[in-house]
Amino acid sequence: MQRRQFLFAALGLPAFTLAARAEAGQHYAVRLIGGETQNNIWRAGLDITLDEGWKTYWRMPGDAGVPPQFDWAGSKNVRSVTVLWPVPKRYIDAGGETVGYKDRVIFPLDIAPEDPGQPIALALEAFFGVCDVVCIPAKFDAALLQDGASPGDASLIAAYAARVPEKVDAASHFRAARATLAQEGGKPVLAVSLIGTGFDGDLDIFVEGSDFAYFRAPRRTDDRAVVHLPIDGLKDPATLQGKPLRLTMVAGDIRLEQDVVVE
Repeated sequence: MQRRQFLFAALGLPAFTLAARAEAGQHYAVRLIGGETQNNIWRAGLDITLDEGWKTYWRMPGDAGVPPQFDWAGSKNVRSVTVLWPVPKRYIDAGGETVGYKDRVIFPLDIAPEDPGQPIALALEAFFGVCDVVCIPAKFDAALLQDGASPGDASLIAAYAARVPEKVDAASHFRAARATLAQEGGKPVLAVSLIGTGFDGDLDIFVEGSDFAYFRAPRRTDDRAVVHLPIDGLKDPATLQGKPLRLTMVAGDIRLEQDVVVE
């Protein structure tokens, strides 16, 4: 797999040393924003705005990216923080395939307190990559108090929360019936068989679950209900048999997440 070269790797510097400098640079802006509290869960958001042409990455960044890392250790009265991931897009260029976001993304954060009767003090140290022709490691440190929601910020968080995929259930438009190993042109693919409606148009499927395999953009087969995702990075794709994978399936405004076992 190809790997885009980050500046800290090229210069031989520790990642977080150079990342601290990137925080004061250009190409991105980051902030923590507060939303509403419901059933003792405070919803906040990590808001990243990028210059035109620049992108940052999803939790599975593709074959040429780096996933964001979040550290909440400095928080007070926080039992857990759940990061919600809006569906990403796939980008293909000379550096390879990457999966992430351009322009702007807000990661909704669901924060559960240790003591619901006391306010939350959220502290974040985040590390992420931003890329155009070159890639810049970025480090962001911030704190936010649970002191009431800004209506504008709450609306922004809600808009991006609506882009988070839903778990597949009986009411879903479609789902994966099977995920099997196959061959296409003598090369290994993951064959995903779909049932239901709504997947005939533009469709992308992002696959997680293997530390070494990367699954490229799905290709339609003669059977429109079956798509093939080429597999890179594994010497023996048969090792995937019996392994669990997570599929994030995007077809227009339909966004679904489903766990499957490779047959």
